[in-house]
Amino acid sequence: MAFKERLRGLIIDALGKPIIWLWMKSTSLTIAGEEGYQALRKAGRPVIHLIWHGKIFIVPYFFRKRNIMPLVSPSRDGEIAARIMDGWGYKLLRGSGTHFMKNAWLDMKKELLGGGEVIIVPDGPRGPDRKLKLGCIKLATETGAALVPFSFSTSKKKTLRSWDRFLIFTPFSKVAAVYGPPIEIPPGLAAEGMEGERRRVERIMIDFDRDVDDYFDKS
Repeated sequence: MAFKERLRGLIIDALGKPIIWLWMKSTSLTIAGEEGYQALRKAGRPVIHLIWHGKIFIVPYFFRKRNIMPLVSPSRDGEIAARIMDGWGYKLLRGSGTHFMKNAWLDMKKELLGGGEVIIVPDGPRGPDRKLKLGCIKLATETGAALVPFSFSTSKKKTLRSWDRFLIFTPFSKVAAVYGPPIEIPPGLAAEGMEGERRRVERIMIDFDRDVDDYFDKS
């Protein structure tokens, strides 16, 4: 590993988690729509959290200490997320739509069949933006897991000029972390059925995320 990469990693290890912690602690955080998710967990149902790549800024802090398994890509952005999540109570799983396939797939299936939770970024790691990949549908139909959309909004938005329109905010903002209604996928779907479900879930995710974006405009 090149010196610059090692130095970058050391800086993230030393400062990443404290900065995110302080940043989030400065906010006024509201949690909305979690009733459906809580009902699933109370019933012992496995859950796949779906979060667009552009809305992952609060994820390391928000889902910490829950023993959830996030699928984190081996990209540079994924490396930052993994280093921040490390030691924050996650079952880290490194992989992506093009890299993880066999081992990560088996690990996620085992986690869900045991009643656990995973986090998937269905348009990551390189997009296209808000284009849902098929993996989460296949995983749900094979394990019986429910899909739970998640997003956030903020009173002081800053959207980066990146492919995913990555959303951040200044410290001391109001932040709303929002769960969408659980989405059930029929078991044992054939390939043609999975594509139809993929399109349906993608539309739900896009509409849900648009509504969350307007959270503070409507309040």
